[in-house]
Order: sequence, then structure tokens, then C-alpha cells
Amino acid sequence: MKRFTILVAGYCAIGAVVAPALVRPAPRLVWNASASVPIGLYAARSPDGMRRGDLVAAHAPAAVARLMAERGYLPLRVPMLKHVAATAGQTVCRSGARVSIDGTPVAEARSQDRIGRPLPVWSGCWTLLGGEVLLLNSASADSFDGRYFGPVPARSITAILTPLWLPGTAGEAPEAARTSGQPAPNPETKGPSR
Repeated sequence: MKRFTILVAGYCAIGAVVAPALVRPAPRLVWNASASVPIGLYAARSPDGMRRGDLVAAHAPAAVARLMAERGYLPLRVPMLKHVAATAGQTVCRSGARVSIDGTPVAEARSQDRIGRPLPVWSGCWTLLGGEVLLLNSASADSFDGRYFGPVPARSITAILTPLWLPGTAGEAPEAARTSGQPAPNPETKGPSR
């Protein structure tokens, strides 16, 4: 019996050492060095309860991730930081360069990146289904986001981010720092902005 107990304890010890190497926990802190959202340190928490307006870490669809890596926008397997601009039930459209949500223009797409390479284009309108989101940093005209690749699966979101420290925001109230990146579009507003 003693030998069996030692054997079980040994397997448990090995499992305790090996398991953390096999299971990759989500990072708890994220440093953002990109200008598309405020540069700084963010706390990451579970994406459960994600809402429109939240700043999130998300993995781009495979083809988009490859394009971003090839062009030097973002390395492979590094999540992008974007705001959730639209969720299930909202209608998102791209007509020409204009991106709108529920009829309200929210962003303009560019035809080329900073060095003249053509940017992806999607067009048309669709109502997001459950499990779909539009990720957009409309406060940053240069952000490579949903204005170029359209809606993505909500399951691509790995964390909701909350700013902990943003250089240059010293003295601001936490809520001011939290919302300094981008206001979420108002779903109550229909039609073009005036």
C-alpha cells in the first residue's frame, strides 16, 4: 500500500510541474505600444460579459493576421487591441470608404496604408448575429481594424482591458483615462450624424 501511495504522489507531483507548461493561462497584464489605443499598461480580465464600447484584446482571423505580420503591422500570435463597436443585432455597413453602424457613420477607411500599399476592402451591409462583433478604433484614423476586415467572431476576443497606467494621463480621473481612447457609437441614433 505504501508503494502505491508513493507512486500516486509521484504522478501528482509530475502533473503539477508539467500542467502549467501545457496550459497557457491568459495574460493578466498587457503593455500596448501601438498608437491605435492609448499607449500604456492594461489589466486583462475574462471576456465574459463583454459589451459594446469595451476595449478588448482579440486575435485577428488567420488571413488578416498573416497580412498584418507580412506588412509589419503586428507580429503573428500577438493580439490586437480594439474597441467593440457593434454586437449582435446591430447592422454594420461599408459603402465606399464610409463605415456605419445602424446608419450612423463611425469611421472612414483609407485606400492605402502609410507607404502606399492597398488596404483590404469589404462592402455591403449585414446585421450581426450572436457571436459576431465589429472591432473598431474610430478615434485612430490609422487603425487597421474592422473598417478593413469587417466583423469577426466574438470568440476571437481573449480579454477585456482596463487601463492601469497611461503615460501622459497623470492626474486624470481613472474614468477619464479609461474612456480617452474612443467613445462607443450610440445605438439609439439612427441616420447620418448632423
